[in-house]
Amino acid sequence: MEGETFLWLIRHAPVDGVKGTIHAADAPADLGDRAQLEALRQRLPQDAASYASPSRRTVETARALGLEPELLAEFGEQDFGGWTGRRHDELAADGGQAYAQFWSDPARGRPPGGESFEDQVARVRLGLARIGTAHATLVVHSGTIRAALCLALDLTPQAALRFVIDPLSLTRIDRLATGWRVVSVNQRVA
Repeated sequence: MEGETFLWLIRHAPVDGVKGTIHAADAPADLGDRAQLEALRQRLPQDAASYASPSRRTVETARALGLEPELLAEFGEQDFGGWTGRRHDELAADGGQAYAQFWSDPARGRPPGGESFEDQVARVRLGLARIGTAHATLVVHSGTIRAALCLALDLTPQAALRFVIDPLSLTRIDRLATGWRVVSVNQRVA
């Protein structure tokens, strides 16, 4: 690809729901941290293209930042299949061998009817290929940001899962003609 792309990746606001739950795509965002949303909005480039996962929480966060993003399914969170909507403690208690086995290799493991993190990395690669040059703001999920970092740093998916990506944090990476550059990860903008 010719030219340079400057990516501003924002993890969505916290989910307005029960903590410890594998939330579905229709889970709403808790947009109560107005100060953080405004600080992020002030930091974003003007007139940048904007993209988001089609999940409700990412769209709500993007709109709270004053964006009207193009929705790309490639930027969706990892699909946890039959575990979606369930709590981790509940799954650990009665999820059987499949839940324990998944966490022994979370990069390659697939929840029943879901996808692995490796699958998500492949999906995110396709989404990033759709973004042209110049500045682009992406309001996405922690897994999506980890996948982008995996690609930018040529990491194994297992290694990329070590990144902490907090709600309403900013990660900056650039796709240059000569390769990738990581500017910041999981930055809390104040």
